[in-house]
Amino acid sequence: MLQLAISGFCGKMGQRIFALARSDKNFKVVVGLERKGHPQVGKIVDGVRVTDNLEAIKECDCVIDFTIAVATLENLPHIVKYKKCAVIGTTGLDMSQQEQLEEASKKIAIVFSPNMSVGVNLLFALAKTAASTLRGYKVLIEEAHHIHKKDAPSGTAKRIAQIINEEGLSCQAEDIRAIREGEIVGDHRIILESEVDRIELFHHAKTRDIFVKGALIAARWVVNKKTGLYSMDDVLSDKNK
Repeated sequence: MLQLAISGFCGKMGQRIFALARSDKNFKVVVGLERKGHPQVGKIVDGVRVTDNLEAIKECDCVIDFTIAVATLENLPHIVKYKKCAVIGTTGLDMSQQEQLEEASKKIAIVFSPNMSVGVNLLFALAKTAASTLRGYKVLIEEAHHIHKKDAPSGTAKRIAQIINEEGLSCQAEDIRAIREGEIVGDHRIILESEVDRIELFHHAKTRDIFVKGALIAARWVVNKKTGLYSMDDVLSDKNK
């Protein structure tokens, strides 16, 4: 049984990770990490101790983190110290912060992805195929999320743009439209247009559970790795997972 620590345990994502992990016999959540000053710190919530003491990371096998950049980077030294693995879905990390993940991955195994959804990772693959095939097409990306999301454009939209640019088409910051409305979980649309046709690739997230399910798949996979910085593409393409 894989023992988990959930960073941001009391938040919306943390609670969905806890709910799905609790219903899966392969997992046991042993630590709920929260920020200092959180009202639940020191309490037992549904059998899980909520703590702001990062030393508690030593009690788990894997840390799952969907928080904010500063919290993710605060957790990292303790994950390295106790040689645990990590699944990180935090978005908004800048290049310097991503370099810190790369450095840590020389000592531990990390799955880092702007989007853990299996469906979105299929969208990444389709974007790569489209960009390598549709030479000369103009590209636009539209993404929509809830009003609470702090980063814009989303990490997913930035990753799509990176893939498209790597394949030879152009997709710059001005080609990404970010919408923040209501409680939208996550929509991503890729529009490729020429003088003669228009192609659209679209993914709509119905619930946050799609990200949670992907994270749990990643946790089962990464616990068998010693070191390295991996993506969900690595997880999903591994036929031995």
